[in-house]
Amino acid sequence: MSPLAAAVAGWSPVPVTDTAVVAPGPAAAFAALLDRPADAPAEGDPLPLGWHWFTFVERPATADLGEDGHPRDGHFLPPLPHRRRMIAGGRFEVAAPLVMGSTVERTSSLARCEVKAGRSGEMLLVTVRSEFRSAGLLLLTEEQDVVYRSQPGGSSPAPAGAGVPGVDGGASVDLVPDEALLFRFSALTYNAHRIHYDARYATGVEGHPGLVVHGPLLALLLLEVPRRAMSEGSAPDRSLTSFAHRLARPVYAGAAVRATGRADGERWSLSAGAVGGPASITGTATLGPLAS
Repeated sequence: MSPLAAAVAGWSPVPVTDTAVVAPGPAAAFAALLDRPADAPAEGDPLPLGWHWFTFVERPATADLGEDGHPRDGHFLPPLPHRRRMIAGGRFEVAAPLVMGSTVERTSSLARCEVKAGRSGEMLLVTVRSEFRSAGLLLLTEEQDVVYRSQPGGSSPAPAGAGVPGVDGGASVDLVPDEALLFRFSALTYNAHRIHYDARYATGVEGHPGLVVHGPLLALLLLEVPRRAMSEGSAPDRSLTSFAHRLARPVYAGAAVRATGRADGERWSLSAGAVGGPASITGTATLGPLAS
């Protein structure tokens, strides 16, 4: 048995359920971060897909954080030594929108825990599946893939996967994730992982060449391409019904990032990365009618 497999042998966390109110503040904060404050939804409006990440936020005590800024322990955090964490991708299936002002229940469970061989050694892929309901109605199903490694301080991490060519032409959204923007996104998501704001830690301990742009921020940037296209009237009677994304390599602070997308009927092909460089994240989204 490999060291990673031995570390998680018998690890089987039970499902957990929590509730939250979809409040206006976090959505308004993210709209402002994107320099589009007018996009903030009002009471009773549907929440843009992915923006529920600002509603369901883990809030560990400061004393419970590890040296990397992440919690030392957590319900779905695998018991690995020298644990390093990177978002690898995820999927959404939408039945109905989350609505501003509503109370939503989330039930999360471990869907997969699998040791894989990477170019720099073994890694553990953990998939957490969450179902979101309001008044008993299933609204959204999400799966999030996270890669963990046992990585001593100072060693260089490997990218999460092979490069994928970008999507040429079509619609696009640009963003410059500088230090201030990364700090604001970390604050909005209550994410204390030091690779996003502590350059000395990111370079000296985890081996990155600079501050790392959050994976969820890149995923949300992909979603902005079809969302803005729909808001400008290209599909007024349609909503996003599914979304899947995969991160191939990190993006670092200071480089302008461009998300592009091309629609083929009701299916969008999406890609984002540093301008002039290879794609760092790719995804697909589909449009269709939703339950109101």
